Amino acid sequence: MLVAMLAPAVLALAGADALAKGTGYLFVSSENDNAVTVLDGKTYAVVKTIPTGERPRDIKLSADGSQVYVIASNKHRLEVIDIARLAVTRTLPVGKDPEAFDFGKDGKLIYVTNEEDAQVSVVDFATGKIMAKVEVGEEPEGVKLSPDGRRVYVTSEVANMVHVIDTATNKILANVVVGNRPRRFAITPDGAEVWVTNELGASISIIDGASNKVKGTVSFEPKGFRKDDVTPVGIVMTRDGKTAFVTLGRANHVAVVDVPARRVKGYVLVGNRAWGVQLSRDESLLYVVNGLSDDVSIIDTNALKVLKSVPVGRVPYGVVADD
Repeated sequence: MLVAMLAPAVLALAGADALAKGTGYLFVSSENDNAVTVLDGKTYAVVKTIPTGERPRDIKLSADGSQVYVIASNKHRLEVIDIARLAVTRTLPVGKDPEAFDFGKDGKLIYVTNEEDAQVSVVDFATGKIMAKVEVGEEPEGVKLSPDGRRVYVTSEVANMVHVIDTATNKILANVVVGNRPRRFAITPDGAEVWVTNELGASISIIDGASNKVKGTVSFEPKGFRKDDVTPVGIVMTRDGKTAFVTLGRANHVAVVDVPARRVKGYVLVGNRAWGVQLSRDESLLYVVNGLSDDVSIIDTNALKVLKSVPVGRVPYGVVADD
């Protein structure tokens, strides 16, 4: 019965943002607290701390705003949080040492990176059955579905490579060498460009979505930081594909990038080790998770100014907004 109730929400996940209920809550996963912190989206007061499995990491919101999905890496599972109850209501195994995930085009399948096994698990969400395992390079992390749903992109941190997987066959179409220690993705709305952050390369590699070849690079050089301290990880792109926001890790800044021009427009100082990043639904606010100062920076995207820093759990990883 529970599976039947969950399935419609998941089927709507891809491309149905207008269905979200909009509680206004922010959900922040905290690796060292084994919990998701729930914040009021207006006052930023803590509403509740939800216990999860060990080391919660990647986190996403269902399209209708009824559920939050979070990876519990050390428990090798995905957990489903019911927003009405603010409690975990379901868990399903998703392979060993999962880190990140994305849903397929119709919401029926989940693509999960299994860091320790150097695999991507393809999981049927309704049944929890692992339908396939795709061998990739060592320490896969980032995973992102193409806008048309035909490809899944996966980073291998050790191999310095992006794997392009055909979702129809679960076969690798291409292995693209990028910068040093690639982490996460953003894709332009038309799928023409795939942007991947290179944590130890202080840069982004831009992959041509048609040829699967690197077509450009954006480098980051915030003043006062050595190149080794500039460690880009998180990235989010506006819906029009014109602006990207990139967290620079130990450089404690967010870079603001003009996507068509491939040019850094500026930097915003945030907390220590800027990591996860998410835009509000109207894109007026940017939420930045700072893993070593245990807080979230709230940025006005028009003024490019931090409005507030909000304490959350220990070593926060990711954030989503149900707004």
